[in-house]
Amino acid sequence: MGAPDTLADGLARSLARRSGLPVARAETHISWLLFCGTDAYKLKKPLKLAFLDFSTPALRQHFCEEELRLNQRLAPQIYLDVLPVTGSAEAPALGASGPVIDHALHMRRFADDALWSTRLAQGLLTAEDLTLLGERLAAFHGAAPRATADGEHGQPADIAAATAKVLAPLLTWPHSAALAQPLQAWLRAEEARLMPWWQHRLAAGFVREGHGDLHLGNVVQLPEGPTAFDCIEFDPALRWIDTMNDLAFLTMDLQVRGRRDLAFALLDGYLTHSGDWDGLTGLRYFEVYRALVRAMVAGLRQGQGGAAAADEPDHLGWALRHTAPPEAGRGAPLLITHGLSGSGKSTWARALLQAAGAVRLRSDVERKRLFGLGPLDDSRAQGLDIYTAEATERTFAQLEDTARLLLRAGYPVIVDAAFLRRDQRERFAALARSLGSPWLILHCEAGPEELARRLTQRAASGQDPSEATAAVLKQQQGHAQGLGADEARAAITVGECDATGVAQVLQRWLSPR
Repeated sequence: MGAPDTLADGLARSLARRSGLPVARAETHISWLLFCGTDAYKLKKPLKLAFLDFSTPALRQHFCEEELRLNQRLAPQIYLDVLPVTGSAEAPALGASGPVIDHALHMRRFADDALWSTRLAQGLLTAEDLTLLGERLAAFHGAAPRATADGEHGQPADIAAATAKVLAPLLTWPHSAALAQPLQAWLRAEEARLMPWWQHRLAAGFVREGHGDLHLGNVVQLPEGPTAFDCIEFDPALRWIDTMNDLAFLTMDLQVRGRRDLAFALLDGYLTHSGDWDGLTGLRYFEVYRALVRAMVAGLRQGQGGAAAADEPDHLGWALRHTAPPEAGRGAPLLITHGLSGSGKSTWARALLQAAGAVRLRSDVERKRLFGLGPLDDSRAQGLDIYTAEATERTFAQLEDTARLLLRAGYPVIVDAAFLRRDQRERFAALARSLGSPWLILHCEAGPEELARRLTQRAASGQDPSEATAAVLKQQQGHAQGLGADEARAAITVGECDATGVAQVLQRWLSPR
C-alpha cells in the first residue's frame, strides 16, 4: 500500500476533485478522518495493537460495519453507510466499480462546536440538555441486548480485574502513587462488598451491549437534540458492561470538571425513565474506575513525551475526594416536599437535586411505574385507576423502600410528593431518624390563582407526569392535614423558586445541626 497514509491522501484528493470542495483531514491513533462539505469519511488504519486488530482489509471492513451497526442505535442521522474503496492507494475511488482495496465509513458531518466537550467549555450546556440525554440513554439501555449470567461478559471477577489493570501503573508512577495507594484500599473493600451485587446485576439483565466510551467528547448536540456517538466497536468486552458502568463515564466526566449539577440532572433524567435505583449501589465504584482510566491515559501520554492538556482535570484527586468516608454518625440527608398540586414542589426538587447532588424520587412517576406506565403515560387513557387508597399505600411503601436504599448508598434524597397526610410525613421522619439522616420538610406555597394557572399550563404541555386537575386540587384543599407544631420546626416555607431561595434551603438542610 506504500506509505501508511497514502490511501488517506489519495482519497482526500479524489474527494476534492469530485466535489470541488476543500477536504479537511484529522487523525487519531487508529483512524483517518476526511471532511468534505456536509460529509465525513473514516478510514481505519492497518494496525494490529494489543487491544485491536485492523491489520487486514477484511477486518477493517468488519469493524466498519460494526461501527455502523452499533452507532446507528443512537445516531442514525450521523452514521450513513459503509462504502467500498476501489482503484489503487494512490488513486482511490469511493463506491466505484472494480476490485475493492478497503472500506470507509460514511458519516454526516456536524459542526465542531456541537461537541459537548466544546459546549461545556463555552458554558452552553444546560440542565435541560442533560435531562434529555438521560432520558434517551435510559431508552437506549432499556432496548439493548442483555448478557447471559453464564456468558463471557460482566462476570464479577472480570470487573475487579479490569480495575486492577488500570490501577497498576498508577501505583508505580511517582506523580500518582501517593493518591493511588489509598484508592487501592477503598477499591478492594468495595469489590468485596459489591461482588454479590455484581452477580445479581448480571443475572437480572443489567449487563447489556451499551456504548462503552460515553464521555463529553462523544456526545453531540444535533438540531433534534443531544445524542451519543462513536461507541466502541473493536472490543465487545468494553461495551458489554453494566448499564451504570456505561453511564458512569459521563457522570464522572461532568463532576470532575466541576459540573456536579449537570451530572445529577443527567442522572435524574436517566433514573426517572429507567427506574434503576438499584444501580446507584455501585455507581460510585464505576465512576472511580472511569476516573482511573482517564488518569492512566493521561499518565501514559506524559510518559511518551506528550504534554498534559491545559484543561486536564485532576482525576485522581477527584476520585480520592469522591471516596472520602461520610461523617461518623451522620447519614445522608433526606428532604420531603409538602404542598398542594401546582405549589412548585417539582420545580424546587429539580433545582435542589442539581445544587445538592441529590437523587429525586417523584411520587407521580413511581405510582405510574407500579402499574407499568411510563412517566408521561395517561393512566385515564389506559382505563386504569391508579389513585385508590391501596395504590397510594403501595406508592408510599415503594418510595420509602427506595429512599432507604439510596440513603444507605450515601446519596442525598429528595422525595417529591404532596405529603398532605401526617402519617405519610411521619413515615419518612422515622426513616430519617433510623438512619441518622438530616431531615427537612420543604413546605411549598402559592396563591389560588397561581395554582390554577400552573395546573392548566402543565396539562396543556403534556410534558409533566402529574395528572392533577382542578377537581383534584379542590379535593386536596378539603382533606389536607397541615403541618403540626413539631413538624413546623423541621420545615422551611418557600414560594417562587430562585437561586437565593435554593441557597437558603441548602443551608438549612445540609448544614450540621
